[in-house]
Amino acid sequence: MSKLKESQTSVVMDGMKCCPIDNTFKVIGKKFAIHILRNMTQLNQTRFNQFLDSIEGINPKSLSRRLREMEQDALIEKKVYPGTPVKIEYFITEKGKALKPILEQMAAFSMKYCSKDIFKDGRPRDYKQVYGKTPQALK
Repeated sequence: MSKLKESQTSVVMDGMKCCPIDNTFKVIGKKFAIHILRNMTQLNQTRFNQFLDSIEGINPKSLSRRLREMEQDALIEKKVYPGTPVKIEYFITEKGKALKPILEQMAAFSMKYCSKDIFKDGRPRDYKQVYGKTPQALK
């Protein structure tokens, strides 16, 4: 790195309160948060029972807590439809949608570099082969 770039980096770093990568991980790194985001962005799930049925190892108490925290973090919003019974749906916000390319890249990384852990035959695949579309980040 040249002297000019080192000094510019130093000025930017001096103005930071924390590492931006660490901060993003704090937002999506809580247990099951990434699974909820995945299901909302990839499977278009919006209902509590959909999440409960499709996220391995989650229980109702943990799911309720995580949805509440994600709502407080403005990643999702809750919409309550009056009636009997009351219907509740969760929708991903613009802030939450901004994480979609990160999730896609995480999936693409594992499918390419950790294929033995991901696929029964152990052969690497690209994102499009698995999901039928090009990741948003590569468009």
